[in-house]
Amino acid sequence: MRKVFGLLLASERRAIVGLAGLYASRMLGLFMVLPVLALHAEDLQGATPLLVGLALGIYGLTQAALQIPFGLVSDRIGRKPVIAAGLCLFILGSIVAAQADSIGMVIAGRCLQGSGAVAAAIMALLADQTREQVRTAAMATIGLSIGVAFAVAMVLGPLVSARFGLAGVFWFTAGLSALGLLVLWKLVPPSPRRARHRDVGLDRGQLKNILRRVDLWRMDASIFALHLILMAIFVAVPFRLVEAGIPGAQHGWVYLGVMAVAFIFMVPLVIVAEKWRQMKRMCLGAITAITLSLVGLAGFAQGLYGLLLWLLVFFIAFNLLEATLPSLLSKLAPAGAKGTAMGLYSTSQFLGAFLGGVLGGWLSQQWGLGAVFAGCAMLGGAWLMLMLGMAPPRHLSSEVVALDAQHDDDAMDTLMARFAEVAGVEDVMVVPEERLAYLKVDRQRLDEQALQRLVARPGESQDSA
Repeated sequence: MRKVFGLLLASERRAIVGLAGLYASRMLGLFMVLPVLALHAEDLQGATPLLVGLALGIYGLTQAALQIPFGLVSDRIGRKPVIAAGLCLFILGSIVAAQADSIGMVIAGRCLQGSGAVAAAIMALLADQTREQVRTAAMATIGLSIGVAFAVAMVLGPLVSARFGLAGVFWFTAGLSALGLLVLWKLVPPSPRRARHRDVGLDRGQLKNILRRVDLWRMDASIFALHLILMAIFVAVPFRLVEAGIPGAQHGWVYLGVMAVAFIFMVPLVIVAEKWRQMKRMCLGAITAITLSLVGLAGFAQGLYGLLLWLLVFFIAFNLLEATLPSLLSKLAPAGAKGTAMGLYSTSQFLGAFLGGVLGGWLSQQWGLGAVFAGCAMLGGAWLMLMLGMAPPRHLSSEVVALDAQHDDDAMDTLMARFAEVAGVEDVMVVPEERLAYLKVDRQRLDEQALQRLVARPGESQDSA
């Protein structure tokens, strides 16, 4: 990673820093309300557990519905105008929620926040601003920023709400988005020629192929279940902490300790999964740990330390899956179809968040806090059964190769076969009109010299392949 970032142009560094910060601040605003809304609901007119759950998850519905349309519109009118419009919608939603005195107004505000569905446009702009050889590292930076934003939100939300109330949380998120507008126009370099990127954007030609893949459906089901469970349990977790003797004003410090320790445990597990090629075992182990932690939270969390232990187990497993599921998806997606696979994956994630809030609120309203954890534990068991049939993934990496102008149309006809002859190239898609080749490679076997010679001189034979 360090080697790749050493190759970045100044404009690429600016784009990556600016867009990663923009993405993270937006997710921070969405997540900050997660650990505090249930506790403040008693101050809102008409609040019930079901409506609180709906307020938590409603942003996921509008995100799922609008992220792909926003991405397609950005192909036509430009990335920055679409991102700016999305940030303005997010600011408007934050202001509506900040001024709300009823749960209905909070729901409306959260719905507006989610309608600023600019994730696809941000990723497309990042692809526009980076060269093929550094794009994977740039995308990884965005992914890392999301994880950091979630951890910070879990700490910052309770601290801000303790001092300024729930309205303060929403005003804070509005301010973050206003700052994001400034970053977009001042830090992110001017947008170059717009183009579609098969490693980022949705390709309708690839959609049918992706929908037929059972292994990719398992990834979509996994991120759906993971975020459904996350959103559902936060209808109940804040009350569990209060019952254990921790006032709401101190919850931020609890989450800080839990998230920090969870991160320390999670990092070596990710390394084992990637370096030792134990992705399936780590995935199954994490789902099992989540299910067991939910059983513990449902009725076996004895006192404060028991509660904290089960929360720690949950967040170790949650963070592990957040890090490994996108990597698994990237390994499984066909060459040239990663963007389409990621679009469906993200849609599943947001739908899970929406249904999780509704399910958590409904279970809490009907049968109490314990039912929220018990219901999620049953879902975790079903999720585990679904994933048992998953084949161990091949550890393939995605690579995008720019083709030189000397690759004329006649050479394109034979280029795919020549790429396939290179040792370590397992899948290939050549797109002549984009002058790009999308590859899936086994880096332990890849003959990089042969690949470089092929790109430089397409007409020559590949003796080393």
